[in-house]
Amino acid sequence: MRRVTKSTLQDPRAGFTLIEVVLAMFLLLLGMTSILGLLSFGAALSRTASLRAGAANSIEAVMTDLEETLFPLELDRDGNEIAGEPRDLADRPVPGHPGLVYRTRSVPNPDNPLEYRVDVEITWAVGGTARSKTFTTLLLREVPFGE
Repeated sequence: MRRVTKSTLQDPRAGFTLIEVVLAMFLLLLGMTSILGLLSFGAALSRTASLRAGAANSIEAVMTDLEETLFPLELDRDGNEIAGEPRDLADRPVPGHPGLVYRTRSVPNPDNPLEYRVDVEITWAVGGTARSKTFTTLLLREVPFGE
């Protein structure tokens, strides 16, 4: 005769109940939702950082262009090249950044005739809407380094 042990018998109530399965699925759904939320938050942070880096690069390109072109070269009485009076620029493309244009307005400093306050407005279009950002810098009237 064969001996029957507890391990060979199957309990008819063994297994998962419907409530346990639903609860496990809810916990899985909650975990996946939070992970997807973190991924989208990280993607938004990455996009913001990329946009800020692009803005910093465009401002650097504008400043480089201004230092080279804002003060046109003129000849003095002795025939030496000097930096002339600044000219206001309008709708000038930002070098290396298609779709960005800038304009400037220069105002001399009354205390120092070689120093100018330059107001720069950068404009671009996003989704058919024109946007702009303005910043101010001080530039000295001098011959560019490369000249």
